[in-house]
Amino acid sequence: MDWLTQWQIPIGPAAKALFDWLKTYKPAFKAFGDGTKAAIEGLTDILQAPPPLVVVLLFVALTWLIQRRWQPCAIVAAGFLFILNQDYWKETTETLALVAFVCAICMSIGVPVGVAAAHRPRLFQAMQPVLDLMQTLPAPVYLIPFVILFGIGVVPALFASIIFVVPASIRLTHLGVASTPIALKEAATAFGATNRQLLWKVEMPWAFPQIMAGLNQTIMLSLSMVVISAWVGAAGLGVPVVKALNQVRPDLGFESGAVIVALAILLDRMLRVENRR
Repeated sequence: MDWLTQWQIPIGPAAKALFDWLKTYKPAFKAFGDGTKAAIEGLTDILQAPPPLVVVLLFVALTWLIQRRWQPCAIVAAGFLFILNQDYWKETTETLALVAFVCAICMSIGVPVGVAAAHRPRLFQAMQPVLDLMQTLPAPVYLIPFVILFGIGVVPALFASIIFVVPASIRLTHLGVASTPIALKEAATAFGATNRQLLWKVEMPWAFPQIMAGLNQTIMLSLSMVVISAWVGAAGLGVPVVKALNQVRPDLGFESGAVIVALAILLDRMLRVENRR
């Protein structure tokens, strides 16, 4: 089979050439990265400034505003109290700040792109291989170019997480908008609804549970990246997991892993929206 490898598709050299060219703009990337890092650290400081119980009460109150049921509030309170009991509050706030930025950027990209894809089937067909690639390519591969451009720290973790996570919000937004019943849209059109009114008053309300499911999946996938993010110097709950692996300490590994699971469960219960159509 030597004849098959005599001429290889130059994927590696092409990627190297691309990033060698991008490195010529490294001062601009550094300035952008410093601003992004400052924003994430600012949100972390906001979460860490008040007493932890005050922040917990604010999250419980937000859960009540979203859910209007006491059961999710109890789960959120119990989850945060468990995190405080394990003395992982600092790492949890660092992870929450990173996850918040990932979710904000992914939803601001995913919802408009998902709506556009739902209205243009050919666009979605063209996007599907790209979305598959973004979620199939091993996540650590994304860290390499961003470390080259931004250096070690939280910024490579942020952008690598965005690339890995954003397909979930695009797919679920597309699913929600595309599944709007034709009869419902025809009825709105018959009553004189414009395309904009059809989007905002019919399709988006119908798709809202799916969009919230996309937000939920965005959070879960972001949390799955915390350990990988710790490899490039991002603070948070991934750091003790990496330390446990390096030191072969199962106690530290299970302890920090349980905290990550608790955070995932409480955020899931906090933002889960039931389909009440």
